[in-house]
Amino acid sequence: MSLKDRISDDMKAAMRAKEQLRLEAIRMLRAAIQRREVDDQVALDDDGVLAVIQKQIKQCQDAIGQFVAGNREDLADKERHNLAVLQGYLPAQLDDHAVDELITAAIGESGADSIRDMGKVMALLKPKLQGRADMAQVSARVKARLQG
Repeated sequence: MSLKDRISDDMKAAMRAKEQLRLEAIRMLRAAIQRREVDDQVALDDDGVLAVIQKQIKQCQDAIGQFVAGNREDLADKERHNLAVLQGYLPAQLDDHAVDELITAAIGESGADSIRDMGKVMALLKPKLQGRADMAQVSARVKARLQG
């Protein structure tokens, strides 16, 4: 079953169970997927859908920070709920040890020896880690390895 099909099935289940908050989060996600498909004039595969999910997660995290700073805990709680729903669609996250092994392998494979080669390393890592690790953290780790 594709990720888009799973999202549609979850939306139907949320409707039947009358789970308003979950339904709202899933509808927001489906709208973002459809908007991306219309804008790019393509049908997204699972990798494309994962990219949309990750973007939505980032937006939720940013919104939570802003709502907390603005003393709007009610809205922050709603965003936390959306975040939890969205994270349910991500594949299993890799632990730090597995990520470090992949970084070491990518550095060796690319022959990177300085910070200038970071793009090569990240290009090798992105397909392997997409949706399975926070790419901002991975980037920081690669940068630290190449500088040190």
